[in-house]
Amino acid sequence: TLGFVILAATMGAVTLVLILRLCIVLRSHDVKPRESLSLLIVAGSGGHTTEILRLVGSLSSAYSPRHYIIADTDTMSANKINSFEHDRVDRDSSALSSSYHIHRIPRSREVHQSWLSTACSTLRSLWLSFPLVHGIKPDLVLCNGPGTCVPVCVSALLLGVLGIKKVIIVYAESICRVETLSLSGKILFYLSDYFIVQWPTLKEKYPKSVYLGRIV
Repeated sequence: TLGFVILAATMGAVTLVLILRLCIVLRSHDVKPRESLSLLIVAGSGGHTTEILRLVGSLSSAYSPRHYIIADTDTMSANKINSFEHDRVDRDSSALSSSYHIHRIPRSREVHQSWLSTACSTLRSLWLSFPLVHGIKPDLVLCNGPGTCVPVCVSALLLGVLGIKKVIIVYAESICRVETLSLSGKILFYLSDYFIVQWPTLKEKYPKSVYLGRIV
C-alpha cells in the first residue's frame, strides 16, 4: 500500500539523517558498573498506557531509573504514570530508592493523519528521539504498540548499530490484537529482540513470536 511505501522510504532516510545528528549530539561518557537496569518505557494513550503500566508493575524495583516516553499531545498519560509510581512506593518501600522520569516527543502519527504528512512527522519524531534515547542509554526498551514507540525503538536499535550500546527491545502486542498485528507491531516484529503476543492465533501466524498467554 501507499502507506508502507512511504514508510519504507522514510526508514531508508533515517540512517543518514541520524548519523548527521549523531555528530552533533554525541558526548563522551563514563561507563560505571551498576546493579540496576535502566528501563525505557513507551506509553501510548488510553488502553496502551494502562496495559504497559500493568507490565511495569510486575517488575522489581531493580529496573531503575525508569524513563517513560509519551507523545507531546498526550494529556492523560503523565497523570496515570505519576499515580502509578506513587502507588508503587506505597506498596513497596524498596521502591523509594528507585526513580522515574517522564519525557515527551512529537507523535509520529495522529488519528486520521494522511500518510504523506505521516512521513514528515515520523522523521521529525526520529530526529528528536535519537538524542533523547542516546542520553538515556537504556538497558531495555519496553513497549506495546503506540505509534510513538517506532522512532524510539529505531533510535535504540541505532545505538547498537553505531557501536554505542546494545539495547534489548521487548515488544508486547496489545491484548486487543487477536488475529492481526497493529501497524507498529508489523514494523517492530522485525526489529525487536523479543516479540510477545497474547493470543494463540497470532502465535500461529507469527511462529517466531513468544506466546505467554494473557500477561495484562
